[in-house]
Amino acid sequence: MLKQTTEKSYLNRPKAHGITVRKLQFNPKAIRRHYFANSPVMSHLLTALSSTFPIGEQFFVHSVRNVRDQVTDAQLQAQIAAFIGQEAMHSKAHMEFNQAWRREDYNLDRFQDWLARKDHHVKNLHPKIQLAITCAFEHFTALLGGYILRHPEVLSTLEEDAQKLWVWHAIEEIEHRSVAFDVYQHVYGDDVIRRMIMRSVTTGFASLTFYSTSRLFWQDRNKSLLKVKGNLFGGYLLLKMLIQLAPEYLSYYRKEFHPAAHDYSQIVNYWKQRLAEDYQMKEFMAETVSVS
Repeated sequence: MLKQTTEKSYLNRPKAHGITVRKLQFNPKAIRRHYFANSPVMSHLLTALSSTFPIGEQFFVHSVRNVRDQVTDAQLQAQIAAFIGQEAMHSKAHMEFNQAWRREDYNLDRFQDWLARKDHHVKNLHPKIQLAITCAFEHFTALLGGYILRHPEVLSTLEEDAQKLWVWHAIEEIEHRSVAFDVYQHVYGDDVIRRMIMRSVTTGFASLTFYSTSRLFWQDRNKSLLKVKGNLFGGYLLLKMLIQLAPEYLSYYRKEFHPAAHDYSQIVNYWKQRLAEDYQMKEFMAETVSVS
């Protein structure tokens, strides 16, 4: 009887709104090392971020699952299911990317081992803190994803497989940007802790990204240092991005903040169409869903 009730509840679950789980087909081995605008600085930055995603995305799922049984809203339960599906695909794709990039002169393993130890520590924190950490990181991934999509002149420098990976990931981060936040508000609704954790995450995320990018740049120094123009251009892009994203980042500290307040629908639909037409990506070819 219990099994039948559970199955019936699952079948009656509403469909997630605006979140589609897609499996990416790409060839990570075809992506050259300085794939972003021929800039070692920006390429190593994105690769450093990629090295964090398999563990990071799994933690995000873990933090939401911690409190999923406390969510009584059926629509939010559907959003959670789609969120978990997308994050699982992201973890898989970036694991493939990282695996393809393991070289003697480009070692990601030591950094990932350190991340695994930190992940074990963070999972011992209170579920409320874990979920607040996820909310903070989801804000970062959404605003970074939005920035990537809003600058086609930069994306045009990417080769096909690199563009597939980063645009696909950016689109899906925007699609599920509100899920962890909505779960946190539904279960806890503590804006003081949410903002406090964001301050801690910001410091940690900045130092972590700087450290990991620097390590990769130094491992690749024989090739990276020679590309002076590319590095200067990458530094310019990074500074420009930080300045332009500051207002969106700071909005997180407002009492009335909600991730959906930033409307990405037009640019997301534009890139869905581009991926469908330019690369014949079947995951996007039949989509007409608008991101709200």
